[in-house]
Amino acid sequence: MPAAPASTPPVDDPRSAFLQHLRAALEQGRWVKLVLARPLGAEPELERVSVKPLTVKGQPRLGFVLRYRTRDITRHYSLQEGLVEIANALPERFRNAHLQTTEETLQLEFGKKGKARLHRARAPASTAPATDAHDRAKQRWLELDRPFLTALGVTDRHGALVPAMARKWKQINKFVEVFAHAFGQAGFAEHAPVTVADFGSGKGYLTFAIHDYLSHGLGREAQVTGVELRQDMVELCNQAATGLDHPGLTFQQGDVRSVVPARIDVMIALHACDVATDYALHTGIRSQAAIIMCSPCCHKQLRPQMSSPEPLGPMLQFGLHMGQQAEMLTDSLRALYLEACGYETKVFEFVSLEHTSKNKMILAVRRGAAVDSAPRLARIAQLKSFYGVREHCLESLLQSDGLLG
Repeated sequence: MPAAPASTPPVDDPRSAFLQHLRAALEQGRWVKLVLARPLGAEPELERVSVKPLTVKGQPRLGFVLRYRTRDITRHYSLQEGLVEIANALPERFRNAHLQTTEETLQLEFGKKGKARLHRARAPASTAPATDAHDRAKQRWLELDRPFLTALGVTDRHGALVPAMARKWKQINKFVEVFAHAFGQAGFAEHAPVTVADFGSGKGYLTFAIHDYLSHGLGREAQVTGVELRQDMVELCNQAATGLDHPGLTFQQGDVRSVVPARIDVMIALHACDVATDYALHTGIRSQAAIIMCSPCCHKQLRPQMSSPEPLGPMLQFGLHMGQQAEMLTDSLRALYLEACGYETKVFEFVSLEHTSKNKMILAVRRGAAVDSAPRLARIAQLKSFYGVREHCLESLLQSDGLLG
């Protein structure tokens, strides 16, 4: 149990002492989070401000999230400007400041008559630096206090996880983790804008998450487009993006066949049914996307074509096994087509089956050097011959554009 908050020894000026601790925590890399609360002044809609250190375009910054009753606004300041902004806000605009560092928490309070008090306590174990791998808290690629999570119903207005959204929260974090590793592997130019297309964006959980990770987490200029067939979802997400001040995030009505951005650095298509996955992969390859992320489902095209080759006949006589084999073959061929087109490709379990049955991920990162496609095409021909497959949608699309040798 962490120690109960206790008042610091008397100081002449608790406010100055708090600001000194604030600056020291920033300089020493111990700052975790600052919250300014109990607002005063001319903005009755403003509820609180959260402040965190971050890096924007390679430069250290302080990120301010101003939480209003119906919207949130994000602002970035240089370190010195941010510290001045905080100092000017106490106590003129806020009567409470709560600083969490890796070692302790500090709370500055101002009474009705302006008298200041400073409280300190040791930090909970989860915020202290871990000394052993087994003691490390599980890394989260997004923080629960991100405003878009509240707008989409993942957290409540106080930033607490809604219990019914626990599985969705885990999926979002896992998706961002996979994307973050792929983004680092892809080797994007440091200050170049990043263009993302998310086909089948639905309610926008992952679309918002990718935009937030790029723009807030990495400080990159990002143009993220969510493409969704349902117009009501498009309108809902656009309203949320506008209210949350997410420049560069838009949603369009359509699908992978009707909406194709002029340029795509990252192509995402999760749970694209049957050959819609092939159209999405084709779009990514044709656009020379650096990263392609697909989660396929409803594999139907190959199964009617497949024969039961010996010695697999006794096994594949069962419909369930034939369906599983068709799924495996479909996605194996997709991975080989991607490799033949110059991508390093992985097929893996995205999240545990307990969270979703549609848990397979095809992840492709474009290689920097040219690839000899002949060995991959030979393997493809062998697999098709073995199972009696005559046509694969992705192969037909690539051949029609001359993208496959």
